[in-house]
Amino acid sequence: MGTDKRLRQKENRRTRLTEVAQQTQRQKLRRRVIRIAVLIAVVVGVVALVYLTGNSNDESPTEVSVDSTVAASTESSISPIVAGQFTYGLGECAPSDGSGEQVREFTDAPKLCTDPTKSYTAVVTTNKGEFTIQLDLTRAPGTVNNFVNLARSKYFDGTVCHRAIPSFVVQCGDPTATGSGGPGYSIADELPGAGEYKLGSLAMANSGPNTNGSQFFIITGEQGMTLPPSYTLFGQITNGLETTVPALDKAGNADPASNGVPPNEELRITKVTIIEN
Repeated sequence: MGTDKRLRQKENRRTRLTEVAQQTQRQKLRRRVIRIAVLIAVVVGVVALVYLTGNSNDESPTEVSVDSTVAASTESSISPIVAGQFTYGLGECAPSDGSGEQVREFTDAPKLCTDPTKSYTAVVTTNKGEFTIQLDLTRAPGTVNNFVNLARSKYFDGTVCHRAIPSFVVQCGDPTATGSGGPGYSIADELPGAGEYKLGSLAMANSGPNTNGSQFFIITGEQGMTLPPSYTLFGQITNGLETTVPALDKAGNADPASNGVPPNEELRITKVTIIEN
């Protein structure tokens, strides 16, 4: 009887050890599955980020985002949107009659320089012709205020549009014509809804959320109309859609490896005039 009891005890210990080993193995398997799931989530997040922020070497124009790297944006003030309202900067307003000197360096975003009871249009003269923009003060009051003040500061006068992709966009607003220039500050996004970009729409180029400065782009073709709503939409071309916009688009660089830089022909903004009504 004593021998049988010892055998049963021995067998019970062996069974418990087997169960512990199996439980340990299951725990290891669960931890491994969790680590794999986390890794997959991280990879998916990185892929999504790359898609939204763009890749300058992307060979598909329909997937190229419209980026600008504003070197000073990480060190300068950012005008955020608080409780649905745009918070303006402290920078002085340029003379509304255009009598001021040209200014291309600023220490802060402009304060409120536009009148919300009025409408604003911009007449842009280029070496490919002229076009008129109806600025949308209702949709993007902070961005329109910024564009108007830069234009009144003669910021855009004499600048070269550094990027153009046929049937997609023409990107302008960088005095250095390198794609990395800006006014020395950043302003917050005022993003549209999906599907709101049209032929002749004007939107702000950026290097991520709330990094808008001076660079903007004109949608010159169907591919540009399919962009995700990651860029502040602030105006629409009303005159020049059938003349100047096609001329700008025709000068685009179609080589996928170039990402539109530089255009096949120089695209220069001679002057931007703001009309207040």
